[in-house]
Amino acid sequence: MIRFQQNARPRTDTPSHLFAIGQTVRMKSRSGLAQKTAELFQIKSRLPVKDGSPQYRIRSEQETYERVTTEDNLEVADAPAVTDSPAV
Repeated sequence: MIRFQQNARPRTDTPSHLFAIGQTVRMKSRSGLAQKTAELFQIKSRLPVKDGSPQYRIRSEQETYERVTTEDNLEVADAPAVTDSPAV
């Protein structure tokens, strides 16, 4: 039988979400390789922590489906993507 503590304190060791719903992010490159696209995603919802990393449901305007990923795979997309062509 499972017993619950009546005056249990909330856990403080659970990581909090870094990104807000509606925020624009991009996927981090893996293994130092360049991303195939500089695709931007919007945070649609926050999901529970998995393996110590908060999860998010994200969506790109170029796709008809949503993805689920952990926070350690995302980065802020405030700055425009870097291109190889110099500015004129």
